[in-house]
Amino acid sequence: MIPEVWAPRAAAVALRAPSRGDDLAMEPRDGGWWRADVELEPGEEYGFVLDDAGTARPDPRSRRQPRGVHDLSAVFDPGAHAWRDDAWTGRQLAGGLVYELHLGTFTPEGTLDAAAERLGHLVDLGVDFVELLPVNGFNGVHNWGYDGVLWYTVHEAYGGPAAYQRFVDACHRAGIGVIQDVVYNHLGPSGNYLPEFGPYLRDAEANTWGSSIDLDESEVRRYITENALMWLRDHHVDGLRLDAVHALSDNRPVHILQELAEAVDALSAHLGRPLSLIAESDMNDARLITAREADGYGLTAQWSDDYHHALHVALTGETTGYYADFAPLGALVKASTRGFFHDGTWSSFRGRNHGHPIDPRIPAWRLVTFSQDHDQIGNRAAGDRLSQSLDEGGLAIAAVLTVLSPFTPMLFMGEEWAASTPWQFFTSHPEPELGEATARGRKAEFARMGWDETLVPDPQDPETFRRSKLRWDEKDDGVHGRILGLYRELIALRRARPEFGDPDFRALQASADEGRKWFRLRRGRSEIVVNFAIDAARLPADGADEVILATRADAAIRGGELSLPPRSAVVVTRTAG
Repeated sequence: MIPEVWAPRAAAVALRAPSRGDDLAMEPRDGGWWRADVELEPGEEYGFVLDDAGTARPDPRSRRQPRGVHDLSAVFDPGAHAWRDDAWTGRQLAGGLVYELHLGTFTPEGTLDAAAERLGHLVDLGVDFVELLPVNGFNGVHNWGYDGVLWYTVHEAYGGPAAYQRFVDACHRAGIGVIQDVVYNHLGPSGNYLPEFGPYLRDAEANTWGSSIDLDESEVRRYITENALMWLRDHHVDGLRLDAVHALSDNRPVHILQELAEAVDALSAHLGRPLSLIAESDMNDARLITAREADGYGLTAQWSDDYHHALHVALTGETTGYYADFAPLGALVKASTRGFFHDGTWSSFRGRNHGHPIDPRIPAWRLVTFSQDHDQIGNRAAGDRLSQSLDEGGLAIAAVLTVLSPFTPMLFMGEEWAASTPWQFFTSHPEPELGEATARGRKAEFARMGWDETLVPDPQDPETFRRSKLRWDEKDDGVHGRILGLYRELIALRRARPEFGDPDFRALQASADEGRKWFRLRRGRSEIVVNFAIDAARLPADGADEVILATRADAAIRGGELSLPPRSAVVVTRTAG
């Protein structure tokens, strides 16, 4: 590797490579770039000294940080891995099921190699994609990953970039695609040396997490685009989940998201396999997933938090904060058939009208939906899952309405067996003052929302991280085993019956009774019928004559009437006509 770095803010740059002796002055190039006339070998450590500062900084495009984000980088050769996924031709997101996981808490060991050993469970479950929370370099040992500062690295505690390639290789050989969560909207609070090199940030403009990324700078845009292509090309990843794209403030005529979509589409054509870009956005704006020729950005898919909110309220009755607008069961009807609940309607949480309608010609699979995910669990005061508040009937309903939704379903790790462990907000900032500030801020945030701050665990306490790890020894026992069996049955049913893969919004029909707490969603010849109430329900069968799945054995169709036990769901179908 020939060392190069974009450092327009430096008047002089030197390469520090301990194996080569004294620092080597680098030559300035056009556009603020610097280059050293030396070729470093794989494994060699190096860094850049800016303006004779004395301390070397990591390479902003470092592929490996053996001793953390404050220390020297190490050369990593992405072409050294002997890939064994030649038979992998990729996988379209359409028709797929996504499984979101955090590497540090997915297994006791918390590593990529340990996660690869659990792929058999995901294959048996019927998972099509694993979606990894961010793995790029952050300060400390454990973290959610959204405090990353070196976007091209793989966190060393997970195993580093070589282990990452082994994991992707193993996934592909198991028939599972890999989606990597990436964060292009902000940088973490510790180890961010990019502003010393160049204008990566807009210091006068901030978002929720800190200074905004300066997307007016062409080299910053290139930094983002080339990072995206690195994951897809060098690590054989199948898609990227783009964190909080509403925080990408872009003044250019062509939005950075469109640039990303165009670059990824070109790479997909070159590689001959599908590549997906999935946006997390709270804008409720389908322009993200609208084709570029129709004045959209051309991304593959986007999350719909509205579906989660409507389902969560129907299951739990919780209506605080942003859940307030979703109190009527009709919110689930609308979210199930139109994708967004807020599509230009009044949002009491925001204090304004919010969102835009989705063109019904857009395929429904372009929305990713879920009943639980890392944010909706981890950003609760105690990090409690649905399994810690719902009865078994409620958990079964959540499974049915998640897996058989009209959209692309996503599960959060452990959800499939109603994991007993919470998933809490944890950090390991080595700087005591940063750790204390994080803990104070967390408690203050929940106090403003009306939560009891005594429920909020200390993010810096190692036990907060440890208690968030999955307990694999429980997954086949009692209620855990029954819920796991239900998820397997539901995923198999979704795959077996074509109506559950029909992406046409215009074919969706739903209804609900607010007083009796039942909900119906028609999917072609089949229909999902849910009784949220604690009392049994009797409803017209509407032509259905066979129960093909039931969460309670005593559900039945008799004499044109459907009998639903309390807190239960069924899938019924018409065998004729």
